[in-house]
Amino acid sequence: MAYFALLYDAVDDFIARRGEFRDEHLRLAREAHARGELVLAGALADPADGALLIFQGENPAAAEAFARRDPYVKNGLITAWKVRNWTVVVGNEPRARSAESA
Repeated sequence: MAYFALLYDAVDDFIARRGEFRDEHLRLAREAHARGELVLAGALADPADGALLIFQGENPAAAEAFARRDPYVKNGLITAWKVRNWTVVVGNEPRARSAESA
């Protein structure tokens, strides 16, 4: 299974403008997560000028479809987006339990 990074560039006043679209954006994100497509997602901070969403799948289709449906994109809060194949080297294998937590 491959990983894909969806990278967003946001408008300068993103935090101030996102309110009316946030519930729909989060609903789409939670649905993608429940389907096993979206692994991690969140806004970049200091400055809040973008976001990073990590998808998992056979191809980038889920990440691309998410961006096209996202109300942040559709309403101009995201000025540009791209999907990049992400080669994960550490952290994508199941974590072993330590003796202390067993």
